[in-house]
Amino acid sequence: MASLLYRYIQQVQGVRSGHPIIEGTRIGVHDVVGLVLSGAGIDDVTRSLPPVTRAQVYECLAYYEDHKEAMDLLIARQFADDQERAAGTATPTLPDYSER
Repeated sequence: MASLLYRYIQQVQGVRSGHPIIEGTRIGVHDVVGLVLSGAGIDDVTRSLPPVTRAQVYECLAYYEDHKEAMDLLIARQFADDQERAAGTATPTLPDYSER
C-alpha cells in the first residue's frame, strides 16, 4: 500500500499517546469517528467540537477507512473507558516513568 498523506491529520509523540489527531488540536481522529459511529452527523460533530471543520471530519472518516482495524481498537477502548467512568468503576492509572 502506498504511503498516505493527510492534510489535517498528524501524529505527535507525547500528544494523545501518539495516536492520530487533527492538526493544531488535541482532538483524536478516534474521538471524531467515535461520535459519527455513535450516530452523530457531520454538523453535529462540528458543533460538539468547535475548532473542527467539516473537511476535517471527512478526512477523519477517510483516515478511519484506511486504518480501520487500529481505529476500531482505539474507539472500543475509549468507549469502555467512558462506560467505566460513567459507572464510577474506573481505576486511576499513574504514569510510567520507568523509561526515563
